[in-house]
Amino acid sequence: MTIRMDNDLKVQFDALCGEFGMSANTAFTIFARAVVRGRKIPFVIEASKKEEAINRGREAFERLRKSAADKGLAGMSLEEINEEIRLAREGE
Repeated sequence: MTIRMDNDLKVQFDALCGEFGMSANTAFTIFARAVVRGRKIPFVIEASKKEEAINRGREAFERLRKSAADKGLAGMSLEEINEEIRLAREGE
């Protein structure tokens, strides 16, 4: 089995497994056995409630809207927005 992960995460995971006295391969084998034995992921995986995510999205949008208004950028056309993005990417 091959597992792809961010290199920094791999280094941290390998180091932690070493502290536990095992290899990363052994840790993944233990995880796989726990999944098969329990027929479930052995920890809770949760997502925010839909309403919470919507509220956070609205709050972020309102912050962006206020920031744009404060900088005089409210009411820009799509072409103007794209030009601002182009200039920012070019460092102007």
